[in-house]
Amino acid sequence: MKTKEDFMREAIRLSIEKMEAGFGGPFGAVVVRHGEIIARGYNNVTSSNDPTAHAEVDAIRKACKVLNSHQLTDCELYTSCEPCPMCLGAIYWARPKKVYYGNTKADAAHIGFDDHFIYQEIEKDLPERTIPMEQLLHKEALEGFRAWESKLDKADY
Repeated sequence: MKTKEDFMREAIRLSIEKMEAGFGGPFGAVVVRHGEIIARGYNNVTSSNDPTAHAEVDAIRKACKVLNSHQLTDCELYTSCEPCPMCLGAIYWARPKKVYYGNTKADAAHIGFDDHFIYQEIEKDLPERTIPMEQLLHKEALEGFRAWESKLDKADY
């Protein structure tokens, strides 16, 4: 039977293997369900030109396809590094029962992957953020939300 350490070693192995193969940064992740790896993910931001192609997001997407579900409630996520804000959001939406991580966000910052500015931006009021945000067509946009509220066959998130 595989241990937590075995699953973390697989995430770490992926982080090194895929980084050395030129896919992206040194980040790997695996999703485990009932003691078995059901999905492997790795950073492929630079090879795919996709800024959302982080290891955790990659693994979550693959696991959700395997399970034919948008939630991973009976799964665990093992990731080679403490998740960035984007991955943390994806993790909370996927709802795994636990996350294990290897490196810390401080370790990542030390090698040039510093997410501190994103955490700072989240805390700022909208007008104070580095990237300007402007609301448009609020009343029209609400039409979609009203339609969702009255939809009888919606899937809860």
